[in-house]
Amino acid sequence: ELVWGTVAQTAVALPCREVTPQEVAHYQEHGWVMLRRFVDPEMLGKVLAIAKGIMGEDGDSNPPYGIDQPYFNAQYGGLHANPEIRPLHLGVGAAAKGVMARKADPGVRLFNDFFGPKLPAGKQTRNMGNGPTSFHQDYITFAVDRTGGMTFWMPLEAYGQEAGTMSFIEKSHKLGVLGNYTAYDGKDIREVYPELNDLAMSEEMTYELGDVTAHNHLCVHGAGKNTMDRPRWAYLVLPQPADARWNGAPPEAFDPAAHKMKPYGKFPDEGFPIIA
Repeated sequence: ELVWGTVAQTAVALPCREVTPQEVAHYQEHGWVMLRRFVDPEMLGKVLAIAKGIMGEDGDSNPPYGIDQPYFNAQYGGLHANPEIRPLHLGVGAAAKGVMARKADPGVRLFNDFFGPKLPAGKQTRNMGNGPTSFHQDYITFAVDRTGGMTFWMPLEAYGQEAGTMSFIEKSHKLGVLGNYTAYDGKDIREVYPELNDLAMSEEMTYELGDVTAHNHLCVHGAGKNTMDRPRWAYLVLPQPADARWNGAPPEAFDPAAHKMKPYGKFPDEGFPIIA
């Protein structure tokens, strides 16, 4: 029987289980980890209903979000404001603190959350997002001054390889920052950094509902096309160590002016809440 964890200080039952020492060790060594049965499927059903309410059943009926790439049709979530969904973020925060494994605990901040339906490759789509996900790192796009951030990638239905699921280059997070995915002059990251070819590649993930992968923002990852006739629904939650600062570079994930931020200043709690 699966028992969902609780946080005493908030007296809120969390829809997520705790991470195990084995999962922490795998994340630290490989740069990613599969968390089987991590989230209560009922919670993911609520998230999917919200996503479809915003983006339509086809995952393609939303106005363009401003991030045009073939990986998926991005749409900001902002679900921390929803009291029904907020416990999911607290559960992710607790798990992120565990796999981050910092000796000096800085806490965990919610950096961003968004929907990422990968649209069917065989259909003409209104928005971009019906192609493969080229292999890349996330870190450089976030304009933060330190590593430690990660993405919790939550499929909102059960999916296999035909949906274009995640694959990771094992231990690639140990190579450091490898540049922006737009700056390879049309080449694959494995051409720019051939040493990546010396590392093992994980299988393309198969997820049951409730399974989640978490990957370090330095871990190189990608995905194939969605060959189904429907969207591959995913919800992405991005925790950062709470002591991370904006490094002053133009970010893709947030608007510094809207949050009245200064280079190397703290992220404000109001826009980037503490979740652990």
